Amino acid sequence: MKALQDIVTRHTGGERTGVWSLCSAHPAVIESAMREANTAGTALLVEATSNQVNQFGGYTGMRPADFAHFLRDISARAGLPADRTWIGGDHLGPNAWRSEAADAAMAKAADLVREYVAAGFRKIHLDCSMACGGDSSPLSEEIVASRAASLAAAAEAAWREAGGEAPVYVIGTEVPTPGGATEELSTLTVTTPQAATATIDAHREAFDRAGLEAAWPRVIALVVQPGVEFDHHKVIDYRPREAKSLSDVIGRQSQFVFEAHSTDYQSATGLKALVRDHFAILKVGPGATFALRETLWGLAAIEQVMHGDGRVPDLRKVVVAAMRADPQHWRGHYHGEGESLDFDLQYSLSDRIRYYWPYPEVQRAVAAMRERLDRRPIPLTLLSQFLPRQHEAMRDGRIAGTTAEILREGVAAALRPYFAACAAPSRAAA
Repeated sequence: MKALQDIVTRHTGGERTGVWSLCSAHPAVIESAMREANTAGTALLVEATSNQVNQFGGYTGMRPADFAHFLRDISARAGLPADRTWIGGDHLGPNAWRSEAADAAMAKAADLVREYVAAGFRKIHLDCSMACGGDSSPLSEEIVASRAASLAAAAEAAWREAGGEAPVYVIGTEVPTPGGATEELSTLTVTTPQAATATIDAHREAFDRAGLEAAWPRVIALVVQPGVEFDHHKVIDYRPREAKSLSDVIGRQSQFVFEAHSTDYQSATGLKALVRDHFAILKVGPGATFALRETLWGLAAIEQVMHGDGRVPDLRKVVVAAMRADPQHWRGHYHGEGESLDFDLQYSLSDRIRYYWPYPEVQRAVAAMRERLDRRPIPLTLLSQFLPRQHEAMRDGRIAGTTAEILREGVAAALRPYFAACAAPSRAAA
């Protein structure tokens, strides 16, 4: 993917520009991001994870080709040109099959990578950091790198068969938990410069051993821990001084930037500082669907005021009931009971609620609420009370009062700091 390589080249050449990646399968979230990208005149990178989309359907029920088609349909609706819709694969490796023996899990991971590349995914994050059945834990750097190289070989073979632009790769062994930490956090240990250098060296050697010398220049980024994360209730903010030595070591490289995961809920200032300090690929997922949920909850509160006395179902209660009836997506993450559990189900920053929006009963409840609210204008006083950002946008004439535009604005407001952080055009001082 030459356009992505060009961004990295510009960054390593002194221009503190970057790219952010949306990790979501929610159509409303994706469409909102695409409309913002179209307005900003930029591309949008959307990534699927190996649990979300794989050769067996993942939890979305989509294989890689299905997801690519899904994105093309949304981009056509949003007006974002196809050449500005970039597709990537996140955490591609044996994670979904890590309970199986390593050979079996890696064989499925190779099939996964081949399907992703054949479907047109061109940014490939190779993540073999997890131990599989029979492995000792943690895995050595050499084993992780060797497994990543074997998946790169599968990707290269699939690309040669499919044609088109060559894929680019992201490596890294200090990979944060997808979707945020499952335990309460107090502090984080920033990746050491020595660990980052060792990861690069181990992967370069593994690529050489696998005969992938031609692919190595297309390894553009390294996943590290810059000291940013979130748990259920709080955010660990970026502190530049704590990451300075890590930032300095990648700043001396001409090929790589860092990729920062779990940047959800970082401040606009923090996101700009991350890009400035060479964490030039920013990943966001739960933060976007959290903003969607916030907006839906605001609309639900407005509806209850407008139609009070229990005359219409409360969307919030419908969704919580669906989550309690089928706890598979939050069991193991939330451990409270009663009111404490209800709070986490709705408001946790890890946003496990995002898995329930596709449930039929939830989709029906959302559609019915929106239909009722769209029958007559929402009073500005209620919009100001429950959705003040959308109230401001409506007063400024940037959106109309439809639930579709209110929802798009809610998501877009959470994503605009990423556009701003990555678009910095000025060159760094020599």
